[in-house]
Amino acid sequence: MPEAERSRDLLEKVAEKLRQPVAFSEGAAGSILATAGARYRIPIDEELTQPTGFDPNAAVLFEAVVESAYLVATADGHFDADERAAFEHVVLAACGGNVSEAQLRALLADLADLRDEDGPEKRVQMVARTITRPDQACEVLRVAALIAEVSEGVSEVERQLLDRMATEFRLEPGAVDRVIADVQRALAE
Repeated sequence: MPEAERSRDLLEKVAEKLRQPVAFSEGAAGSILATAGARYRIPIDEELTQPTGFDPNAAVLFEAVVESAYLVATADGHFDADERAAFEHVVLAACGGNVSEAQLRALLADLADLRDEDGPEKRVQMVARTITRPDQACEVLRVAALIAEVSEGVSEVERQLLDRMATEFRLEPGAVDRVIADVQRALAE
């Protein structure tokens, strides 16, 4: 199979896994990314006074999930146009059209500014303030690890950032190992 086709297949598989709920989230209709993305609505016209469908809690959760994946994706200091396009593709596909390309690009631009301004350590701490439940924290790690798999797997520096997140989330030792093993198993199916 040609490399481009194999890469496209991996992107689609990652996007599919990002849509699915994890095994430990009984009764969930979709992953944390897909569920929060479905309720992520940014009003186009801020002057609008009628109900807009904007859910501030879903917006905060969605942005924290995307930021955690973004921090892992940029951990090695390399986030070129191909990696960015792959990142955008899998997030947009996982959200099933509920998040526009323009919204995601604006969010990624904001996240880049925040990372440059605050540094990744502070941004991990900020994400941890939002993600307070252990089940959500494990799923946030899963989303970040799945997206890391798109670019040649979870590198050592990405792994270190996942470990830092797990520590900030106050997860038990071995959580990152379990998440990465689950991700690799899911992608091997």
